Amino acid sequence: MDTPEGPVDWDLAARIAGRLAAPGPTADRAELTALVDELRVAAARAAVHAAAITGLSAADGTAPEQVSTVLVVDRPRWALANAEVFAAMTGPLSATTPSAATRSAAAVQVGGVLALLSGKVLGQFDPFSSRDGRGRLLLVAPNVLHHERRLRVDPSDFRLWVALHEQTHALQFAAAPWLADHMRSRAAELMTDLVADKSLVPRLGELFQAVARAVTGGADDGIGVLDLLSPRQRVVFEEVGAVMALLEGHADVAMDEVGPGVVPSVRKIRKAFEARRDEAAKARGADRVLRRLLGLDTKLAQYRDGAAFVRAVRKDVGLDGLNAVWTSADRLPLPQEISDPRAWVRRVHG
Repeated sequence: MDTPEGPVDWDLAARIAGRLAAPGPTADRAELTALVDELRVAAARAAVHAAAITGLSAADGTAPEQVSTVLVVDRPRWALANAEVFAAMTGPLSATTPSAATRSAAAVQVGGVLALLSGKVLGQFDPFSSRDGRGRLLLVAPNVLHHERRLRVDPSDFRLWVALHEQTHALQFAAAPWLADHMRSRAAELMTDLVADKSLVPRLGELFQAVARAVTGGADDGIGVLDLLSPRQRVVFEEVGAVMALLEGHADVAMDEVGPGVVPSVRKIRKAFEARRDEAAKARGADRVLRRLLGLDTKLAQYRDGAAFVRAVRKDVGLDGLNAVWTSADRLPLPQEISDPRAWVRRVHG
């Protein structure tokens, strides 16, 4: 991996995550081959359905099934891809490169977190680190297999359902080619501020110690990611969070509204999946601590709040009215508008 200098040795972080990531469920070679093949086919089908449901199209006229580069990956490869994402996102911090020992220590910590997360992600769209102008759509095969077994849902339906979510993300960024740079600049602003905040260093140590205690089963709730932020940093974080709520909620709505004509068991899948989300959110012990530390409960709220926003706006001003959100950065929802969709409608549509 060719990554810029910066606060973390990303190559080392990727190697550590790859070594620590659990391999996932077992299956024979024929089943794994069929899984990979079907996920690739599902991604192509999902792109066409997502375009029809959302009314979105690529600004440059690219066909829906061509707006992303589809990669079916295992957990170590997902961790590597996300080390690449973080390296691309932290590029502006390369001028503040610390010592090699500090970068290596950070790599150990980040690698451990990536290894933990690698077992939880079904799919991901990465608009930030692609070299060919198209984002990368990652489908994590062992996690898809684990969830479809755990939820006892139809495998083919579930694979298409997951791909619908990620291809909706691909269409969002293809329809709004300015969006990736906007997100990157806001994240860079936050990270630059965090690096400059000298009070953050000891608190980062406290956070990572809590992660270590959680992994070994000896932690209480401890601090979380959000507890590290100053009021100014929290404002930027909440602005980014509002956009993430839009992106995730919009994709969640699309994956459900494809309907039983395309995904026959879509209602059963959503019911089982939501029950699993709720179960995870109520987890005790180390799982609860990790959710708090890594902000996973915030992610869950984004899905639900964003979906409610999308449905309310569309009911009020229709699909075209909702899709005005993709036309410019000043039409993205503000944090307070996610919970008050009418406020967004008044500001954008009058």
